[in-house]
Amino acid sequence: MYVNLEHINKTFGNFQASRDVSFGIRQGALAALLGPSGSGKTTILRLIAGLEYPDSGDIRIDGLRVNDVEPARRGIGFVFQNYALFRYMTVFDNIAFGLTVKKEKPEQIRERVRELLELIGMAGLEKRYPAQLSGGQKQRVAFARALAPNPRLLLLDEPFAAIDAKVRQELRVWLRDMIRRLGITSIFVTHDQDEAIEVADEIIITNHGRVEQIGAPLSLYQSPATPFVARFIGISAPLADIGVLKGFDGASGVSGAVRPEFLKIYTREEDLQYREAAEDALVRSVAFRGDSLELGLDLRGLELSARYPLAKTPLSEGDAVRVLIRYVYAFEDGTVRLLQNEACGAASQEYFYSI
Repeated sequence: MYVNLEHINKTFGNFQASRDVSFGIRQGALAALLGPSGSGKTTILRLIAGLEYPDSGDIRIDGLRVNDVEPARRGIGFVFQNYALFRYMTVFDNIAFGLTVKKEKPEQIRERVRELLELIGMAGLEKRYPAQLSGGQKQRVAFARALAPNPRLLLLDEPFAAIDAKVRQELRVWLRDMIRRLGITSIFVTHDQDEAIEVADEIIITNHGRVEQIGAPLSLYQSPATPFVARFIGISAPLADIGVLKGFDGASGVSGAVRPEFLKIYTREEDLQYREAAEDALVRSVAFRGDSLELGLDLRGLELSARYPLAKTPLSEGDAVRVLIRYVYAFEDGTVRLLQNEACGAASQEYFYSI
């Protein structure tokens, strides 16, 4: 692995921000540190950058232990959430800043900045100031400035947080393509699971200072290892007792969760297979989601979410429906099991990512 964290602990006063954190990132990968606020993801990024130092454990980059190496000597490029551009400097001077500090030759600086302006699609804008740029352009300049000294590792702290939704979507695709084209090992922090799933090769999920699970986006979604991951990734509704549902008698007293894609929705007039396992529910809300409708359901007091095809008979708030719950996640001893409705036989498992 190119970046390795080995049993990292970090405490701020009485608060433990990192608890025995260990993981590795392969060279050239784009990894996301994903978790809710306060989960420890930004602390991990700052520890790798050298902006904080671990109380115990080792951080290695390309085999070198960097615990005591000052930030400027770690070979890291850092892109901050708020861009941190120098407002009194032009685009050219902002990108050239790190090279100027290193006292590179003027002709080498000009060539490198010109190369980066072409890379980020901003050739011809080098004389503008940050106030004359859009949010997306500012982020591209910040990206170019971090790349200018040819770092061996790129770190990005919530890189899309300060950008409006439409530009954020475009910039995600752009950033992913740029990093893959350059082949630079990169780690970015985000609390947005859609962002992590769309951009990252690998996701590191953090919670209360610990690493809950590491893996490729699809693997995490389909095979959550802990109840936290099952609840955090995608959309899920909590179940205090799975055994109250038809077809799950064997899980009485076990808590869990159900995802929208685990449900099949039928109108009262439709014939359905496994009728004995279907539940009665009421439609409480209907939201258009482009390729389907998102339904909010009330099933004997349980609030569930489901997807409903546009091609089927339209549904409205207050409609009575039949719900077949094909699968649930069961939480036992800190682990997750996928349970199939006992009445459904060997029905095929179908997964998709619900935005």
